Amino acid sequence: MKPALLVLEDGRAFRGEAYGAEGETFGEAVFNTGMTGYQETLTDPSYHRQVVVMTAPHVGNTGVNDEDPESRRIWVAGYVVRDPARVPSNWRSRRSLDDELREQGVVGISGIDTRALTRHLRERGAMRVGISTTETDPARLLERVQASAEMKGSELSSEVSTTEAYVVPAWSRDGAGAPPRPPRFRVVALDLGIKEMTPQRMSERGIEVHVLPATATLDDVLAVQPDGLFYSNGPGDPAATKDQIGVLQGALEQGLPYFGICFGNQLFGRALGFGTYKLKYGHRGINQPVMDRTTGKVEVTAHNHGFAVDAPLDEPTETPYGVASVSHVCLNDDVVEGLELRDADGNLKSFSVQYHPEAAAGPHDAAYLFDRFCDLMGGGA
Repeated sequence: MKPALLVLEDGRAFRGEAYGAEGETFGEAVFNTGMTGYQETLTDPSYHRQVVVMTAPHVGNTGVNDEDPESRRIWVAGYVVRDPARVPSNWRSRRSLDDELREQGVVGISGIDTRALTRHLRERGAMRVGISTTETDPARLLERVQASAEMKGSELSSEVSTTEAYVVPAWSRDGAGAPPRPPRFRVVALDLGIKEMTPQRMSERGIEVHVLPATATLDDVLAVQPDGLFYSNGPGDPAATKDQIGVLQGALEQGLPYFGICFGNQLFGRALGFGTYKLKYGHRGINQPVMDRTTGKVEVTAHNHGFAVDAPLDEPTETPYGVASVSHVCLNDDVVEGLELRDADGNLKSFSVQYHPEAAAGPHDAAYLFDRFCDLMGGGA
């Protein structure tokens, strides 16, 4: 195997073997604690410009199939694994993970101590990193790492969003050949890095989803005559995003019910007047405990975020659009994991969560949030 070199921006270096494409890549080093779902992770647009370190030691065991991608391509800037599968084994597998990374030009490294790397990132925080199969001198690679772009201050949703609007029709439960039922609701979903499973979860509930580019204006949204507005997950610093906040504030002024996830939660927070900040190393994985404070229920949830909303945990906040409060909180570190907006009578108007209720490849504890959105649009929330 061809040698490969990984260097962090603080100078820590690891040597291993090339995995995937050969060459050189740079991004923000982050770690993911999921033990499954690597194909969904790789194709999640929220990982744009990030080098993902897998904490599970064995990766690639089930290969790559054509059914599970969450978008049109792999988005990670680089991939780090300890023990890649030599031979994939799964009835749906079409090719190996190594071949897929190579085909899509994703530079990776294997055979390094990912436990030591993860512990380093937990202690020092997420930082810039470079992986190279062409450079052997850590000092030279470090120079290029330190000259690369930082995640803080980066606006990236426009780089991953669709360029053309499209519609995901409401799914009919009447079976093949039966005439489709009229949709229960029509929703505009702003694509800030949307995963394919998200509109599917809404379609299953009878929602016709109009997916619009990240550059859509309030007039574009209202032209669809939607029953609700949805903001997706996505990459980048929410503080560097301006236009989508203005669109959301305009929609709230119109009284349009809103549901946001992940990046959509951060933009909701900023639209309500809260700040956002960068987490030390973020939450990434499919095993994060969150409490829904409206019900007292604890959910195991899927996360992928390096920024969070700075909102008071235990007191409501008056905003121009209603009364905002924290609805969900992470039980590991008390990070805000959800917001809700209510009117003066206590009726729910809009809400958001920081995690991924569509949760491919799981868990599915938070799927009820799509039903809550339906109830909100139907006037029953």
